[in-house]
Amino acid sequence: MSESQSPVRPKRQSLLLKWSWRELWQGQLWPVAVALTLIIACVFALASLVVRVEKIMINQGRSMIAADLVLRSANPVSDSLVSEAKRLGLTVTAQTRFGTMAFSDNAMQLVSVKSVSSDFPLRGELVLQGSNRTQQQVNPGELWLSERLFSLLNVKNGDQVAIGNAELTVAGTIVQEPELSFNPFSQMPAVLMHEADLAATEAIQPGSRVRYRAYFNGTEAQLKQLQESTVLAPDQRWISETTQGRTGEMIERVQQYLSLTLILVIMMATATLVLTCMHYTASRTETVAMMKSLGAGKAFLWRWLARQLGLLFAIAAAAGLVLGLFLEWLLRLPLTDVLPQPLPEMGAMPWLVSLLVAILVSVPGIGIALWRLLDAPALAVMQRQTADTSSKKRYLLILLPVVALLLWVGDNPMMWLTLAGLFVLMLLLAGLGLLLVAGLRRRQWGPAMTLALSRIGRSPLASGAQLAALTSSLMLLAVIWLLRTDLLADWQQTLPPDAPNVFALNISPAQHQAYLNVLDESGLMRSDSYPIVRGRLVTINGQDPRAEDTGNGSESDDRQEGDESLRRELNFTWRDSMPVHNTLVAGEWRNAPGGVSVETGVAERLGITLGDTLGFNVNSQVFSATVTSLREVEWRNMRPNFYFIFTPDVMADLPATWLVSFRVAAEQSELVNQLGREYPTVTLLDLRTMATRIQAILQQVSLSLSVLAFLGVCSGLLLVLTLLRLSLSQRQQEIKLYRTLGASRSRIRATIWSEYGLMAVLAGIIAVLGAEALVAALIKWGFELPVSWHPGLWLVLPLLSIVLILLIISTMMKQLLRPLGR
Repeated sequence: MSESQSPVRPKRQSLLLKWSWRELWQGQLWPVAVALTLIIACVFALASLVVRVEKIMINQGRSMIAADLVLRSANPVSDSLVSEAKRLGLTVTAQTRFGTMAFSDNAMQLVSVKSVSSDFPLRGELVLQGSNRTQQQVNPGELWLSERLFSLLNVKNGDQVAIGNAELTVAGTIVQEPELSFNPFSQMPAVLMHEADLAATEAIQPGSRVRYRAYFNGTEAQLKQLQESTVLAPDQRWISETTQGRTGEMIERVQQYLSLTLILVIMMATATLVLTCMHYTASRTETVAMMKSLGAGKAFLWRWLARQLGLLFAIAAAAGLVLGLFLEWLLRLPLTDVLPQPLPEMGAMPWLVSLLVAILVSVPGIGIALWRLLDAPALAVMQRQTADTSSKKRYLLILLPVVALLLWVGDNPMMWLTLAGLFVLMLLLAGLGLLLVAGLRRRQWGPAMTLALSRIGRSPLASGAQLAALTSSLMLLAVIWLLRTDLLADWQQTLPPDAPNVFALNISPAQHQAYLNVLDESGLMRSDSYPIVRGRLVTINGQDPRAEDTGNGSESDDRQEGDESLRRELNFTWRDSMPVHNTLVAGEWRNAPGGVSVETGVAERLGITLGDTLGFNVNSQVFSATVTSLREVEWRNMRPNFYFIFTPDVMADLPATWLVSFRVAAEQSELVNQLGREYPTVTLLDLRTMATRIQAILQQVSLSLSVLAFLGVCSGLLLVLTLLRLSLSQRQQEIKLYRTLGASRSRIRATIWSEYGLMAVLAGIIAVLGAEALVAALIKWGFELPVSWHPGLWLVLPLLSIVLILLIISTMMKQLLRPLGR
């Protein structure tokens, strides 16, 4: 009978399997299984939520541009581009937008006309309310008006309104449309008509200011292929959910935060796995040495470990995915009221990513330690080996996750900034901790603290690594939470709950004070009023910034020529004092004759500095002003903001209209219509729908980031707890030695409390320094936001560190002192 047919082999296999089970559950391998389970569960839950939140944010952003991708053009979109899009399988529709006068039998009004097809929009929701029904598309012969136009034109459903030469029937009210504009100066009351009626209006003539848009829906690959195959004209621009002003910036930063949180959680979970595996290796060195002394070869030992690892990974994968599903559901509970229904599908990505990440971190995290374990000599059964005699080739296993990280991170500067910052900070923090310990050792302390400092100083490398690991865990925990806090603070500051939601423009000087009186008597929160004159910037220090050759090089010329401030008329104003929602960053605000204050963004783009002389043109009148100050402006706060604010003497004699913004509560809706009737020449821009939708997105983002940050904090706490438990477990041999030398239980207890109490305080303080530095770098260069400091962190993090160590030591002290007598 051959060996393969021998009954001994199956019996041996059965014994190895039973041994593997016993080793897994009764030995020291179960903490590795728990760590791996938590890695899979955390990555699965976080990846699932990341996928859902990203899809929700993208869907929200695309619903606000009415398609997956939009092409904006000043000229008609070519038939060849539309044909190419259809060839690629994209759904296409178009819009023509222009301003013109609308005439009823009783009044007239300047309106913004949108000519669309019946399949508009491709994304988002168009709600049109007629006399007897609600519909979602525009049909030929219909004219749909924004609510204010009914009072401005004095019409009702069924009346005729002339748009150019076409007489169209008023079909009803535009209740909701997907496209939102964030520039109050460019808005007029909107009307919707069908593209089949456009030619009859004859409103578009040579020289007319018309804007064209083409809307595309399809897969990411199709959209990318269309963009790559299209050469844009100078007047054309692609618009996507990440380029659409306020929401685009918000979506982009949410995606950055989600990716950053995911990689930090993976790093902390990996550290937990490596620590537990190192502890397992240390506890099983004598077992492997004994097996080798009894004749076991490496092949047998590898099979023995392979069975354990196979069982470990299978159990961890099953438990991790089940736990991950439950955790993902649990994380969504706070978001139930704000997440759309049905939720976007998470797809296969979280399942694959969680298992792939587990494999990638397990190969070096477990493999290096086990390789070293199998290289332990048989002599180790009699004498503990301190030198590392195993092959250095095992460290090549690190290349597997490193290469995967390179492929994943790619050219993402935020990830590289984070990883590089973490590496440098870990070295600095470890060195700083040891320097502080060295300084403390020079002072006189009690016996317990002296012994604790001596123990830390005896092994500076191990103590430095331990302190760096504890500090880094607390620091990463703080980074995740602080980034979430700073992002939300920035978004909420740009659109606070009391932000203006209605703009009144074109207020004549004769109406100005009376209009403000009506607002004040109605108890409305309003901004200051601003005189408005439209004009152009024409020279900088006597040079035309749009000239092809300014002597600054072609790159500068191209940059300046492409700046939006040079391609259109701007809104100029003048004031005695700086707006309260602007920040002075250079120069000084003074009312010296001939002065102008410039917004920092346009100043940087055009190379404008203090003392420069700028030339302007208003209604063919040319004048100049000297730059006296630079202001920082938050364009997203829904308040009146300007590139240029002049001293009163420069423009006071020019004819101007006035602008004011105010906030209307839900119960004051009738007031907007009343203002429209009493002041028909004043243009009212009602942004309440837009503000409500942005607030809803902010609420979703706020809760989502809070949940993700909480998961990241839990991962950090798990790492800290694991680190402390393993560190204390390794102290048992030292404690026995202390007892042999005559130390009492109380002295040993005091020493342990002193050592870990000192480490807790040092780790907490140093972690605050590291977290503040890393968050400041990420906020400034990653998210491009103003840096702020967090005084509360200096109290919370050291206290958290102390509390964690108190909990761990309290639970383990009895076990540590169990072998000791009184």
